[in-house]
Amino acid sequence: MARGTGGDSRGLSVEVEPSLATVAPLVRAPVIGRDGELALLKQIYDSVLARGEMRVATVVGPAGIGKTRLAEQLVLELPATRRPRVYRGAARAQGLAYGLFDSLLRSAFDLGEGLSHEASVIRVRDQVASILDDRRVGDVCYFLGGLCGLSFTDSPFTRAVMDDPLQARLIRRAVLRSFFEAGARKTPLCLVFDDLQDADEDSLDLLVYLMQELNGPIFVVCLARPDLLSRHERWLEVSAPRHDLIELGPVSSLDARAIMQSLLTPCENGPPDRLLEAGLGMAGGNPGLLAHMVRIFHDCGVLRETGEPTSSPSWTVDLDRLNHARLPTTMEDAVSARLGVLSAVERRLLEHAAAMGSVFWLGGLVALARMDREAPDLWDPKAENDVLEIERALGELVQRDYVLRLPDSAFPGEIEYVFKHNLERERIAQMISPAASRRRHQTIADWLAQKDNVRSQEEYSAMLARHLELAGCCTRAAFTYIDSGGLARAQYAQKRANDHYRRGLELLGEDDARRRLDALHDHGDVLVQLGRTDEALAAFREMLALAYRLGLKGKGGAAHNRIGRLHRDTGSLDVSRRQLERGLELFEAVGDRRGVAASHDDIGRLLWMRGEYEAALEQMRTALDMRKELGDGRSIALSLNNIGLVWRDHGQQAKAREALEASLAIRRERNDPLGIVESLNALGDLALDQGDAEKALKLFYEAHAIARDVGEHNRIALVLTNIGEALLRLRRAEEAIKVLTEAEGLCDETGDRLHLAEAKQGLAKAYLEQKDLKRARESIKRAVDLLGQVRSKPHLAVALRTLGEVTGAGAWGGGHEVKAVDYFMRSIAICKEIGNELEVAKSYRAFSSYVFSSPHYRHNADIQREAHKLESMAEEIFERHRLGAAS
Repeated sequence: MARGTGGDSRGLSVEVEPSLATVAPLVRAPVIGRDGELALLKQIYDSVLARGEMRVATVVGPAGIGKTRLAEQLVLELPATRRPRVYRGAARAQGLAYGLFDSLLRSAFDLGEGLSHEASVIRVRDQVASILDDRRVGDVCYFLGGLCGLSFTDSPFTRAVMDDPLQARLIRRAVLRSFFEAGARKTPLCLVFDDLQDADEDSLDLLVYLMQELNGPIFVVCLARPDLLSRHERWLEVSAPRHDLIELGPVSSLDARAIMQSLLTPCENGPPDRLLEAGLGMAGGNPGLLAHMVRIFHDCGVLRETGEPTSSPSWTVDLDRLNHARLPTTMEDAVSARLGVLSAVERRLLEHAAAMGSVFWLGGLVALARMDREAPDLWDPKAENDVLEIERALGELVQRDYVLRLPDSAFPGEIEYVFKHNLERERIAQMISPAASRRRHQTIADWLAQKDNVRSQEEYSAMLARHLELAGCCTRAAFTYIDSGGLARAQYAQKRANDHYRRGLELLGEDDARRRLDALHDHGDVLVQLGRTDEALAAFREMLALAYRLGLKGKGGAAHNRIGRLHRDTGSLDVSRRQLERGLELFEAVGDRRGVAASHDDIGRLLWMRGEYEAALEQMRTALDMRKELGDGRSIALSLNNIGLVWRDHGQQAKAREALEASLAIRRERNDPLGIVESLNALGDLALDQGDAEKALKLFYEAHAIARDVGEHNRIALVLTNIGEALLRLRRAEEAIKVLTEAEGLCDETGDRLHLAEAKQGLAKAYLEQKDLKRARESIKRAVDLLGQVRSKPHLAVALRTLGEVTGAGAWGGGHEVKAVDYFMRSIAICKEIGNELEVAKSYRAFSSYVFSSPHYRHNADIQREAHKLESMAEEIFERHRLGAAS
């Protein structure tokens, strides 16, 4: 089989003989020129062992610079007595949600080639049992198995958790963390994450959580190209100061020469200087490019195997060929040179592989090769020479370092390959004409659609959707993207789910109204989880329009309900009430009792926000009774918690405690960690109302411990803000500032503007307590700005009240007394607008206290008279609510 001269005028200009293609595996050069980086990694690992604490090292450098080799060399050079257990995970471009951890856990459990699902399940269970040694093994395997594509028997606990995707995601994070920490208590652990620049966002979110929360002798090594730091500008702040950056650059010229000499060791009589210089001139001190040049020398016939390829090769050097070869001067030239020596058959085969993606399968290549062939009259399965020819060609491409055969395959009975060098795959893909590309993607989609697990795994479902889209099958692609969104959502990968739903809806257009309706519902819920309120509203409004057109009252009720919740949470209470009440009517019309109960509870929460406590309690009791009839334990606990909150604001503290403790008991029984945190928070707030800040602090600390164990940063931040409030009540302002600053950092990191505003407001009060007026001013101003962006009127009213107090204390200097009064008046106006009478009373009282204590207004009879009037009105409101609660 003769090779052509190549299609790039800047490539090699010599014809390549067939005998030159078959070469022995390249010599692997030792790690040279990295003594300083290795010493730093060893020093960090020594600290991990000495202090028993988790440390992170991020190693950054361009492709081929030696990041993976550096991590491997670190483990090899550690003494056997100090060597950690090593788990390795690598990201893949266009991989599945949590693909990084799929790879890592398969490494941890040694789930290799040919291992059946049943054998894999047994192996995981045995290894988890050996590490955890307790009765939680079944549930732990269930959650870990979900990350690496293995199914385990569920339990009452896992079934309950799966009803709440957010809680299930949080518990799985905590399970993974506990598994690593338990393993590290027996043997130090090293987690190596490679190619992080290609990792999906859900994998990176989970990795960031582990980097922040892991405890024990665990060394996390992150390997990435500089792209990672461009995408995530605050990456190096994660887990600081226990996070070190190691930047790998080119090795020195002396070290590069030593590497090249090592790579060319098989040359008979040693490598000639001319050959060394030719390789060194292009590589620029990049070890990967030095190895790439050796491959090019083989491809163009400068290096020839003296005999049959063996593990100890011997090469002859043809300097005449080196004289006539036009060697590359850039990486792009090197890629062109490598592709230029492919035969027409090999090029076509790699074009087919590139159409499939960075990962491809033998069966798919066979399907593509048979696109233009006539089927035989009689298909003889024993005489499939085309399959054998493709296998032989792939084996040769593996040996020449174009592709890599993987040890196992996603599809049973298939052989899976990957491109060894992504730049080569990208260049090949660019060579394919659009018309040929569409036909190939259609064939790939048809082949993929026959695989059993494509429809049940998000990565391969999304892969099928992409091929259908590129083939021009828009409606089929839309359905498959939407299915992929559902699979990602079930895996709690909300960012991936959003991407899939968005693309599916774009492609679907008006082709299938019912599928669009369901997708809008699910996409809207994902957008709510991501905090994208305006986009969620748009999705639910479109859902409502479609439901109305199709006469689907139940779906219309669900759309009204969700629109109402969003408006309630942003303070548009009148709009919210209309939406929620209309949703209730529609649920009643179709007999949807769960929907009816949820609507009553949501309306009750809205009435509570308005200060209409009796009406709120009536709605919530109706919801509670219905939920008891339905036997929905989680919802019963939610109703009791909400009722407790209403009783608390209504001044009936004993009844509030009774309801909140009943809710907490159910949540403890159901092992609902997020629910437990919510109940403990509410009980802590109740203790603050009763003036028992010490008891409140104890409850908040318990809630904080559980929230940290689960790892839900929004909940952690909320609890920390409450801890700060309790510390302020105890006159421990310095401690409060420390805690509130931690809450501020968590909210800033997660993008939670509402809780960030609350933390800033707490900081303003703490700085005011310390008479640090400048910082108090900065904090409350930022809080008000944030709440304006969030559009939460209830929270904005409270923040404006605090802003009035800070301004009145002189944070902006003298002459701002009118401004302070204006802030109090704005707070009162907003509270009246949303109808929250108790908050109106609190703002009345804050205004009066300021006026009575202000030297500026001491002799202003009019404003003093107004302050006395508002103080009296506040007392009337408070007394009325006390009497109402008592009755």
